[in-house]
Amino acid sequence: MSKDSFSFKQFTIRQERCAMKVGTDGVLLGAWACTKPADSPLHILDVGTGTGLIALFLAQRFHNAVIDAIDIDDDAVEQARENFATSPFAERLTVRKAYLQDEDGNMTYDLIVCNPPFFVNSLTCPDTKRTMARHAKTLTLAELARKSSRLLKDSGTLAVILPSESKTTMESEAIFNGLTIQRICRVKTKKAKNEKRVMMELGIMADNMSDEILIIGDDNYATLTGDFYL
Repeated sequence: MSKDSFSFKQFTIRQERCAMKVGTDGVLLGAWACTKPADSPLHILDVGTGTGLIALFLAQRFHNAVIDAIDIDDDAVEQARENFATSPFAERLTVRKAYLQDEDGNMTYDLIVCNPPFFVNSLTCPDTKRTMARHAKTLTLAELARKSSRLLKDSGTLAVILPSESKTTMESEAIFNGLTIQRICRVKTKKAKNEKRVMMELGIMADNMSDEILIIGDDNYATLTGDFYL
């Protein structure tokens, strides 16, 4: 396998044209979002799709789901389109260039997923595409929460993965925009270490919140990702 591609059990990701490559964050969110027994989203929006990784995970998991993917980078859109076309799920996946902020609300979703850009005050990268993918200049958490609250169906869910230090900001923006925290998963690299990432599900309808811990490489992680990794 070359650095320009990454093979999973049911599909292969080409990534030579994308600033952000296949990584643990995308794998985690794609495998974790909507894993409650009652969840079975039919219409999904993947915001900032990049290579299309999360959309492909969701297409594999939810056999009846139709997935719209958007990205603001031309190369990422073309890369995702190629990856969708060579997958077994091509007929259920579409991708287009678009900003989430410009979505008009004519379509509503059961699930919106996003691995958002998260650097706020850090130095930007000389690589413009990498800066767009990593720095919250093109999509802030406030914009993500506000627009998602308008695009979700009443029973819909917004699922995100963030650095642990962004959790409080996401919670505040969610509450301000009428979203309720339904699930939290705190991701650690080792049991004794502090969490590095947090995955959150937020919805319009109130629910009993669950709070989980996931340790990279343990049995629960292997179970979560086992249907995907070779």
